[in-house]
Amino acid sequence: MNELSERFEPIDAPRPSAEKIRCDACPVMCYIAEGRTGACDRYGNRAGHIVRLDPVTILHHAEEVGGKAIPFMVEGEDWDGGLLQGARPFVTAIGAGTTYPDYKPAPFIVGQEVEGVDLVTVVTEGIFSYCGVKVKIDTDRHIGPETAIVRAKGEAIGHVTTAEYGSQMLSLGGVHHLTGGSKAEGRATCEAMLDLCNRKPVELTIDGGATVIVEAGKAPVIDGTPEHRMRVGCGSATIGMFATQWRGLVDEVVVVDDHITGVVSEHQAGKVLGWEDTGIKIVGRRSTPGRYFKVSEPGLGWGGTTITDPLQILGDWNPKKGARTGLSLLMVSTTGEQFAYFELDEDLKPVGKPFPDRLRKSVELIEDNCEPALCTVLFMAGAGGSLRAGVTENPVNLTRSVQGLKTYVTCGGAPVYVWPGGGITIMVDVMRTPENAFGSVPTPALVAPIEFTLRRDDYLRLGGYGDEIRTVADVLETGGEYRSPRQVSGAPAGNPWPPLAQLRRAGPR
Repeated sequence: MNELSERFEPIDAPRPSAEKIRCDACPVMCYIAEGRTGACDRYGNRAGHIVRLDPVTILHHAEEVGGKAIPFMVEGEDWDGGLLQGARPFVTAIGAGTTYPDYKPAPFIVGQEVEGVDLVTVVTEGIFSYCGVKVKIDTDRHIGPETAIVRAKGEAIGHVTTAEYGSQMLSLGGVHHLTGGSKAEGRATCEAMLDLCNRKPVELTIDGGATVIVEAGKAPVIDGTPEHRMRVGCGSATIGMFATQWRGLVDEVVVVDDHITGVVSEHQAGKVLGWEDTGIKIVGRRSTPGRYFKVSEPGLGWGGTTITDPLQILGDWNPKKGARTGLSLLMVSTTGEQFAYFELDEDLKPVGKPFPDRLRKSVELIEDNCEPALCTVLFMAGAGGSLRAGVTENPVNLTRSVQGLKTYVTCGGAPVYVWPGGGITIMVDVMRTPENAFGSVPTPALVAPIEFTLRRDDYLRLGGYGDEIRTVADVLETGGEYRSPRQVSGAPAGNPWPPLAQLRRAGPR
């Protein structure tokens, strides 16, 4: 028997239990001994068969579950179909197996009727070398200059990208870090991305910047200090939102911000409210009235600046423009975490005073309007190449169907954003996928679930594998090629499936 025929021999063929079996679930092609697993820890040799060790996950969408994933089946138990009959079952690709070496249909092609729509869902775990993660870190703190290298365990795995409103952004992974660098770089990139996608904490260091601990759904920890709040807005926006709260309580307000520092007496909001000039001087680049750029460099101080003493952004006060002894001044950051109160002395110098109770409510209001600081991890991948061949014999038809909104794409049951343009480039919030939905292989590459749902008639029209369509009950009863155990769980809250309105529109007119 030659090697090729041995590899593709039906899995039911008896084998000596002590014989190593070659697994063909990914390009590594491990030989696995009885009772052991492959390099991926996802497939093992059990009694002479290659077995997918993680369960195939079937989600049910039922209101009483409250969005929490609750397994109710373990291997070996009988299933009577009772719970699924009252809910919408959805076979995910988690634990399903892959199409590698890509000559065969997807592991599960499942048909079911939902509210009068005859649907097919094609389920496979994709092996993604072309993948990465986009990380949103809610903070005004300076974590590093734009384009600075981001490292995990000393290896370059990505870079800092553009800052967004109240958040710093990282772009991690990608094929050049996974396979284009050294082996150590590829391993570190794969490990960091896998942990991030599976909601585990990862320590990242940024060249010329901070050390950040990132965990999806948790607050970032920057140089050992946990963040608590996002900014309510830039300094100018804060002035606009709360000017009425300060009117009549204080003569001047400065909201310190790395982006735009606001001054209420000069700002249009203050002018509309009849605010009098104070003769204040801000050390910075004046943009428009009451709005100043570059009062400081980015840092870990007030409003994401390097400032620890807010008075250092003030110049000399001008008595010809309203400065006077006793003039009151509130200085506050965009999160309300830093604040101070001053009054001008006889030399028109601001002097710190005890913080007055009359202003405390306004500062607390800024804090109340700040959202909790979180880390958000988006998995991004290109679902191209031979993965599509597991769906249809003519892979470009799947691409066109996705682009034409006739095929709905999910990742572990979670809705994805499909990028415009060519190919099938998806992005998904890992907090919306079931726990531990992602795996890896040491090529290195990430393994991610992906499902394609469309009308049965559209599936057959694009050249799908009609003879491979199975029912949910059959999947639960007989499993798949690798004899996976079965698991049924509640869908994470907020994941709509199926998109019946879209799929009804997608059908023939």
